[in-house]
Amino acid sequence: MNIKKIALLTGLSLISTGTYAANWLSLQGTEKPGSSARAKVWGFIQPEYQKTDGTKLPAGTPFGGQNMSPNMIKPDNTSNESFNIRRARVGVRGTGFPLDDNVNYFFLAEFGHNGITKLGKTGVSLTDASITLNHISGARIRVGQFKTPTSEEGLQAIHVFNYVNFTSMTDQMMLERFTDGDGIAAPTTNANGPNGSVGAFRDQGIQVFDTFKVNDWEHSYAVMYGNGNGINRSDSDNNKDTYLYWSSELVYGGKGARREGLKMFAWNQDGTRTLTTSGAGEYDRTRNGLGITFLKGKYRAAAEYMTADGMIFNGSDGGAVPGSRNNADTTTATLNVLTDDKSDGYYLDFGYKVLPKLELDIRYDVLNRATETVNGERVFDTVTLGAQYFFNKKTRVTFNYEIRNQDAPGFTDTQGPNLIADNLDDRLSLQLLAIF
Repeated sequence: MNIKKIALLTGLSLISTGTYAANWLSLQGTEKPGSSARAKVWGFIQPEYQKTDGTKLPAGTPFGGQNMSPNMIKPDNTSNESFNIRRARVGVRGTGFPLDDNVNYFFLAEFGHNGITKLGKTGVSLTDASITLNHISGARIRVGQFKTPTSEEGLQAIHVFNYVNFTSMTDQMMLERFTDGDGIAAPTTNANGPNGSVGAFRDQGIQVFDTFKVNDWEHSYAVMYGNGNGINRSDSDNNKDTYLYWSSELVYGGKGARREGLKMFAWNQDGTRTLTTSGAGEYDRTRNGLGITFLKGKYRAAAEYMTADGMIFNGSDGGAVPGSRNNADTTTATLNVLTDDKSDGYYLDFGYKVLPKLELDIRYDVLNRATETVNGERVFDTVTLGAQYFFNKKTRVTFNYEIRNQDAPGFTDTQGPNLIADNLDDRLSLQLLAIF
């Protein structure tokens, strides 16, 4: 951790003079003093439908004719067209009032079918459980399991996310899958798969944070120290992750998750991961990002740039569904992790409300994966066309059509990696949201 950065952030926090009604740190980690209920039950449900053409892997490749993993609907990878309850979360939050409204808590459980419950092999999973102590001016202390102060796509509340699926950048660099090995050595029997739930942009640890305002500007900081081992389990290797976050927002007005403003932010995550099987050893995992968001009237825009160094998700062997046997029946498709490579990516996002209840959206995202390895490098670019119809403030339907492209720049168009890349399908998504 950079001590100078921590000192700067902590020093700035001490000039706190109060806070506006909203930002992600305060929305998720604090309650309004003197007016919050002891226990407020809340939650949301997200049924959805997703479809691709189901294009198979091309002939002449090791798994030719079999299902292509990116063309299957997650999390089961068994069909290219499926209905699913993506998320169904129920929680309770509040304060110790009238005992002490300087103490608040946040609790949330997942009942849906996704990478948290499917890979964690649980029907219900705890996603958030934290306590915040608000006794020190300029330095609130949050302890437990909660969202880490990192990328905007991960940190923001998922029920106000403007799309159905994450960008390739966020999905592959930030939505961490934990495995026992790197998967590079092709196994003859069992595949190298996740050993538990996805990280879900969360960690267990302690965070010092706060927000202060200067005229129309709101400034926020967070410093977190966590296990770096995802959710619902303790540390596995005595190594810890550190997180640094800063945002400055020019607030135009409003409140809540859709408050109007212009926000600039930057963040850093740094830690170590330990593998115990293939590629056993300790490896650095570092992520950095910066971005901007804008919301005013009918217009909405966002952009973010991110870099990754070490422990990068690298898909599956031959693009096959993990656990599949190759056509020669000699090896099993496994999930792979790039332990020492680098990646970077960005997205540009724009939305416009053509009607009071109808917003049209477009997003362009790029992921440059494995930029240090000529034969391993892959480039993903996606254009997402979207529409959101708001029945009311708590219910909406989202439609997305993703035009997806992939390229292996180290190979010719007729070689296997690009033959596989050319078979990547576009994806159609429809999701209904109801908040209660």
